[in-house]
Amino acid sequence: MSHVDTVTKPTQNKLQIHLNGDHADSNHHSSESDHHTNGTTKKRSHSYSKSESMRLIKMERDYAAHNYHPLPMVFERAEGVFAWDPEGKRYFDFLSAYSAVNQGHCHPKIIKAMVDQAHKVTLSSRAFYNSVFPQFAKYVTEFFGFEMVLPMNSGAEGVETALKMARKWGYDKKGISENEAIIVSAKGCFHGRSITNISLSDDPDLRSRFGPFMTGLIQIDYNNAAQLKEVLDKHGKNVCAFLVEPIQGEAGVVVPDDGYLAECYRLCKEHNALFIADEIQTGLSRTGKMICCEWDNVHPDILILGKAISGGVLPLSVVLSSKEIMLCIKAGEHGSTFGGNPLAAAVGIAALQVLKDENLTERAQAMGVKFRKALEDMKCPFVTLVRGRGLLNAIVIDENFHFSAWEICLLFKERGLLAKPTHKHIIRLAPPLVITDSQIDECIEIIREVFDDILSGRVKPEDVPLRHM
Repeated sequence: MSHVDTVTKPTQNKLQIHLNGDHADSNHHSSESDHHTNGTTKKRSHSYSKSESMRLIKMERDYAAHNYHPLPMVFERAEGVFAWDPEGKRYFDFLSAYSAVNQGHCHPKIIKAMVDQAHKVTLSSRAFYNSVFPQFAKYVTEFFGFEMVLPMNSGAEGVETALKMARKWGYDKKGISENEAIIVSAKGCFHGRSITNISLSDDPDLRSRFGPFMTGLIQIDYNNAAQLKEVLDKHGKNVCAFLVEPIQGEAGVVVPDDGYLAECYRLCKEHNALFIADEIQTGLSRTGKMICCEWDNVHPDILILGKAISGGVLPLSVVLSSKEIMLCIKAGEHGSTFGGNPLAAAVGIAALQVLKDENLTERAQAMGVKFRKALEDMKCPFVTLVRGRGLLNAIVIDENFHFSAWEICLLFKERGLLAKPTHKHIIRLAPPLVITDSQIDECIEIIREVFDDILSGRVKPEDVPLRHM
């Protein structure tokens, strides 16, 4: 099997599975969550609907904007690969806050760095120097092999920063005429939800009734270097950059062909355009490389990182590049009050050090190969595709199957595994990289048992708890 490990599932009618249901570790199953005994489905009690979790879910719905559709589970605390709800039930976290907790929840070294720094100074603003950010700037640039860094907070801010930087470089260095700069993006992309970032995408869920959109953008098909060549051949003198995700995470962990990134990089060099890699979700060991571009031996002109660069402890994003590109941004042209704050800087150093010290890149690759093989070996007839790299993986559910991805995720939850659908029929499976062999085995068994419950008819869609939430 290749390192991409993208496999179309054969249409077979049987799963090789265990039928006894319960796991040895009782922490994964409260009395409410045991599904079947001696092959028969056990009726769940209705106490969960009156629980502290449901009280908090209702409170959030009453007082917070409805801009997310969360799975009905409330995080009370979390550690490593696990999260607990207020009722004390333990779950494996297979979303990892969209790959923000690659190092595991509340990693003690990262938490210690945050607490120690919090007792000294948390914020200076960039109106002054502080004693930690210069150390982080040196550490992060040397860590990834770049010359300079511009710090921000959220991933969306990081993308906005990279685009401004690319346009400024296009005008100052490439000589593009004022207001003529073009940025090329890929259809199916997700770079955030700001007006600029949704302008880059063709996703109707992101764009509907939010126009007009930013100009100076061209969208091409993902995993199609020939289309990039056509655009560059036609508009190359005005193209300042091509922005791409090495794997499209939000689109459903869409893995491009081997060599795609390398060819796009080559085309950018041929036309003097910048290659920008959005590695906010794919970077930081998640795909079995420190950054996903390494699979194609590409070193981006501009690299955007976020999420796990703080270990999920606080908002931190960075844009890395050369001095030639970075110094096109002059004082006052871009910034953030919290960008480069000493608290985030201390956390960032610790988070990167954990990735290195605990060999999480190598672990992600080994665990990912094992996990995908186990999913493939199940030969589940309603799973049409297993795809991913490292521990960024997804299963694609047959769109005509009578169980939705949402309902399957609810069944995973009942057995103690948290995952979330994307695009209605795809389930992303991305645990913290600290997951062990035995824990992966246990999670494979949970998935296997849920699939068996569905295929055997022991569970029907109408039996799925909280399916209409």
